[in-house]
Amino acid sequence: MPLKIFDNAAATPIQLIDYFDDNIALYIKREDLIHPLVSGNKWRKLKYNLLEARRSGYDRIITFGGAFSNHIHATAAAASLGGFKSTGVIRGEIVQPLNPTLQQAVDWGMELVPIDRERYRKKTDHRFLERLKSQVGDGYIIPEGGTNLLAIKGCREMTLIDETFDYWCLSCGTGGTMAGLLSGLGRESTVLGFPALKGGMFLKKEINSLLEAAEITPQVKWQLIPDYHFGGYARITRELLNFIVDFRNDYGILLDPVYTGKMMYGLTDLIKMGFFPANSRILALHTGGLQGITGIEKKYGIKLK
Repeated sequence: MPLKIFDNAAATPIQLIDYFDDNIALYIKREDLIHPLVSGNKWRKLKYNLLEARRSGYDRIITFGGAFSNHIHATAAAASLGGFKSTGVIRGEIVQPLNPTLQQAVDWGMELVPIDRERYRKKTDHRFLERLKSQVGDGYIIPEGGTNLLAIKGCREMTLIDETFDYWCLSCGTGGTMAGLLSGLGRESTVLGFPALKGGMFLKKEINSLLEAAEITPQVKWQLIPDYHFGGYARITRELLNFIVDFRNDYGILLDPVYTGKMMYGLTDLIKMGFFPANSRILALHTGGLQGITGIEKKYGIKLK
């Protein structure tokens, strides 16, 4: 059975956002438009993993994430569209009624398995995975966040564009998307990663480990900008929410508050502070994640959509 969800090459549009002082041009690559259900970098990360699962004869996908995980949401959708069964191992207690992320995953056929946080830390341990498979059935394992060598292969395809840019900018969670960019870009660009997690500089080690495992020596310069996490993963402020609303009103593009919103806030702040040389062409990646906005709207009583 073919995986029609991945049949196309998934070219996504690049839009000019604005010109700033010193003729600095900011563009955005609309990875959020790649697929209506499997959005952004999740499509990229899942593509070769699901193709490998099909090639290897698996009928079940097993993966991991938190209660509001974009990865859980996207994997449930992709598995359903591809004819796979799916199991999502959820960190911590599953609260009833289900939040919109988990409810949609269940509606797509995903079995949810809650794991306490102590056991969840063992999610890469071989013995833990074998016990898990004995409980839920054999399946193809995709790590939390979808990051592995096949994810890097998929994310590398984001770099297959005709235009050139001085800077590529993206939000970082597990480092897989960053590693994909570093594997595909040449010396003409610099990549800036904006960690969504507090203390995100540990990602430098994770990214280097991924590159080493994939036997990739980057040609491109890169650095992490750790100052725009707004308190940590999935933590947000009114200032950030107001920025997202203003950005939507000014440019007609909705940002998510966990990843891309933080990156774009930080990026525009750097532009205003004179971080970039005159005449720079900057490309920001919109990596999706919009499915989580419904929960944020309910929590903060704000309308982002």
